[in-house]
Amino acid sequence: MPDSIMYSEDHYVVLEPNQPEQFLTTAELIQKLESILSDRQDDLPRELQKFSTLSQQVEYLLNTCCDFDLGPGKYLQWYAVRLEK
Repeated sequence: MPDSIMYSEDHYVVLEPNQPEQFLTTAELIQKLESILSDRQDDLPRELQKFSTLSQQVEYLLNTCCDFDLGPGKYLQWYAVRLEK
């Protein structure tokens, strides 16, 4: 039987153009995504427009995506990583 730690998503590596990689906790990534989405509520992708709250939009991104297009040459990518064995 697989160990439940294999499915734990407590930390993420976050990539942005011209920035060093960052290791964030789930809470820190949520805060970062909320900040980005709060400034873009008038220009959301179609799949996020169906959610009425910022927290629902962030939850959707965390559960279904690993990147977010911020415009030409700009993006945010995140990947779950395990920092402990």
